[in-house]
Amino acid sequence: MKRRVVVTGLGAVTPIGNTVEEFWDNVKAGKVGIGEITKFDTSDYKVKIAAEVKDFSAKDYMDFKAAKRMELFSQYAVAAAEEAYQDSGLDLGEEDPYRAGVIVGSGIGSLQVVEREYEKILTKGPGRVNPLMVPLMISNMAAGNISIHLGLKGKCTNVVTACASGTNCIGDSLRAIQYGDADIMFAGGTESCICPTGVAGFTSLTALSASCDPLRASIPFDKERDGFVLGEGAGVVVLEELEHAVKRGARIYAEVAGYGATGDAFHITSPAEDGGGAAKAMTLAMEEGGILPTQVDYINAHGTGTHHNDLFETRAIKLAFGDAAKDVVINSTKSMIGHLLGAAGGVEFIVCVKTIQDGFIHQTMGTRETDEQCDLNYAVGAPIEKEVNYALTNSLGFGGHNATLLLKKYEG
Repeated sequence: MKRRVVVTGLGAVTPIGNTVEEFWDNVKAGKVGIGEITKFDTSDYKVKIAAEVKDFSAKDYMDFKAAKRMELFSQYAVAAAEEAYQDSGLDLGEEDPYRAGVIVGSGIGSLQVVEREYEKILTKGPGRVNPLMVPLMISNMAAGNISIHLGLKGKCTNVVTACASGTNCIGDSLRAIQYGDADIMFAGGTESCICPTGVAGFTSLTALSASCDPLRASIPFDKERDGFVLGEGAGVVVLEELEHAVKRGARIYAEVAGYGATGDAFHITSPAEDGGGAAKAMTLAMEEGGILPTQVDYINAHGTGTHHNDLFETRAIKLAFGDAAKDVVINSTKSMIGHLLGAAGGVEFIVCVKTIQDGFIHQTMGTRETDEQCDLNYAVGAPIEKEVNYALTNSLGFGGHNATLLLKKYEG
């Protein structure tokens, strides 16, 4: 028998808020967190805008000395995990530390430390490289630093599946609890790669929007879309076995009812053209939850704003939902915060939780006129207020990774 799993804590660092409350308030207000890149000089760069985190200070969340041994992606992760911990009402001192774990991923880790240390090799020689370069750089250090910060001694891993990382991490954490490996898991994703290498690399791939208008750059499903906007941040949630949560009197936000993960086996950057892989991930999540497509009220789409993603994800929804596709409300949070890469799934999962809680589906900001082939209900022009009992969130990653989570309104 699989154990039931619920959400009891939320934590976020985003381009429109460094707490869940601030982030969600700004989502409801339709705030767009995209602007000119301030982290480096973009004079020679075609792409000049991104969705940066603002006013973040690591010492507000963790020991200053510990923060100096972390790159920004790890700092964001620890900050989000600390908020999720405080929000959950857990007292980890009263828990078996080997029954509490962490699976938090990053698609890239730190490109910044590679840039800095390679410059040292060129100018000062290899002997001047920072001894901590490798532990600062590698993507598993977000999970490792959360484990150290909170004293979590259970399963501690990270899933690296590009832009599906955060969703796969939550899915694997769900499985860890369902099958008895843990009672509590901190799960999600983190990313910070708004730097010369990151921007140049994605630009050369022709993946980024060339728009200089922050309100018309990240425009998922729009007929004028031309790429995604690079974002950064972290989303970490506390998942807990239901009986464990009830016994301690926890506030329960929602239940995680299903998870689907597939591979396209098609192309290193493009989703499968028929949407078959993503459709199967959605179908698997709904089958695990024991529901029909007609019961899904809302989909938080991957919705990057690239031509291929939005078209093929639309096809995937039609394939998975059939006639019900025209009735489900869809949106893309990336229209406000850009694409957080490995962190996207974590933050968008939080949006689904808050949507269920408030019955508020935010509009897809910036999108005006949808592509003729993107002909579903993408919440364009205004938010939608309606009761949401079931929500799906999709993440699709380079390499053909597809991941879907199904959340449901908690009923005891």
